[in-house]
Amino acid sequence: MARPIWTGVLTFGLVTLPVGLYTATEDHTVHFHQLQRGTSDRVRSKRVNERTGKEVGTELIVKGYALGDGEYVVVEPEELEEISPGRSKVIDMAGFVDLRRIEPVYFDRTYYVGPRREEYVKVYELMRAALERSDKAGIATLTMRGKEYLTALRAQPEVLVLHTLHWADEVRDPADVVDLLPDRRGKVTAKELRTAEQLIDALTLDWDPGDYHDTYAERVERLVAAKRKGEEVVGEAEPPQATNVVDLMDALSRSVEESRSRGRGKDGARPGRKKREDLTSLSKAELYERASAAGVPGRSKMTRQQLIEALSQQTAAA
Repeated sequence: MARPIWTGVLTFGLVTLPVGLYTATEDHTVHFHQLQRGTSDRVRSKRVNERTGKEVGTELIVKGYALGDGEYVVVEPEELEEISPGRSKVIDMAGFVDLRRIEPVYFDRTYYVGPRREEYVKVYELMRAALERSDKAGIATLTMRGKEYLTALRAQPEVLVLHTLHWADEVRDPADVVDLLPDRRGKVTAKELRTAEQLIDALTLDWDPGDYHDTYAERVERLVAAKRKGEEVVGEAEPPQATNVVDLMDALSRSVEESRSRGRGKDGARPGRKKREDLTSLSKAELYERASAAGVPGRSKMTRQQLIEALSQQTAAA
């Protein structure tokens, strides 16, 4: 079993639950070493004193807050720990919000939350089940590895999940970043909007993360294999030309027709499938019970929406 990257307590009113945080994702990116061109010599980074040019051991490195003009305030790790007594080991729920109210741009990293010992499993399950039935997220702060995080605690079937969030002042105003946000210059007609909505309907599909994979990593691996064998490397095709505004309606209309001709109707379902049952009124617990009875694979890691889609897909395929 994996070891927790953080341990402490989760407080829920007067209830205190010892928990551990576990990394929920893993990186499958293809990694390269740095080499000096023309050799197989590794190139490594070193911590070097910029004045003397000599390498400095990690035990001799401290944190310095820059004041300007080359002046610093030196801060020791122990001093940082002392100014947050107890808080580095506590996740204190400040309140609960509708998860859908949190814009995706605020989400950063995801961790699984687990009880520390067997005697805490019942308290853990009570908290998980209550969050699942309410369909809300608990908002709290957490100090970990010398940094304070805003977090959202939510329930998945069988496990609590903690998302670290960006602070409000870390999220940029799009008007300050994007030069050409739509205004009157980007006004669309009612007909264009209806056609674009028809295209979205025609391309609607069931969400299954297992249907997608990192094609770039696969291309990198094929590139390495080809170069190792001395084979010719074929590059990717150039991206298509941008759609001219004059041709927009024609491009939209043809896209709708092509999508429908591939076998998708207005509701996104393929011909011959049954109409989906409306499962949106069911709670996460009820959806999970149905998924368990139906033997839906991977249900323990699915969100509420994923359970709905999985059950709908299974019903339509029956």
